[in-house]
Amino acid sequence: MADITLLIVDDHPVVRDGLRGMFAAAPGFDVLGEAADGRAAVELAAELRPDVILMDLRMPGGGGVDAITELARRGLPSKVLVLTTYDTDTDTIPAIEAGATGYLLKDAPRDDLFDAVRAAAEGRTVLSPAIASRLVSRVREPRSGSLSGRELEVLRLVSRGTGNREIATELFISEATVKTHLTHIYAKLDVNDRAAAVATAYERGLLP
Repeated sequence: MADITLLIVDDHPVVRDGLRGMFAAAPGFDVLGEAADGRAAVELAAELRPDVILMDLRMPGGGGVDAITELARRGLPSKVLVLTTYDTDTDTIPAIEAGATGYLLKDAPRDDLFDAVRAAAEGRTVLSPAIASRLVSRVREPRSGSLSGRELEVLRLVSRGTGNREIATELFISEATVKTHLTHIYAKLDVNDRAAAVATAYERGLLP
């Protein structure tokens, strides 16, 4: 079988070097390149067409969620396996909604990481146990209370009269991502605009 090709995306050079060395020492993998932020990752992915992209989330110069969103928009075939230290709802849910195939924490054992990359290359979903447990709990929540942490952050700023551009700046995300969050908020609250979303959120006790 052909080696699984990889693109490593992380803003820390030491992390990139460590991952490259780890995969270089293991049979069946071929690291094609590295990127230090999401924007560079998208361009490299378009050029190199790796099987799997190991994607960090919080990076200056372009975060992982925006990169995953752009990869999906361009229709690039690479599977994205998020590899990060962050396991909160405000990180996991947007990444998965944007199209990540898997979500793994950086403290995962080496063999688990290798297995996750192989699974991602085959299009199988891979989630760390902590993330999987949290997602199951969220699915069991009543729909009216199922706004993610990031959606609540967006809604709080909307309630203060903050515009999309300012929200994007405040939360270090793109305006397109803000609009995506608003679309999800409207659907979950069964409303059609910002004013109705804020009013409904107050009625349901979602906003203080």
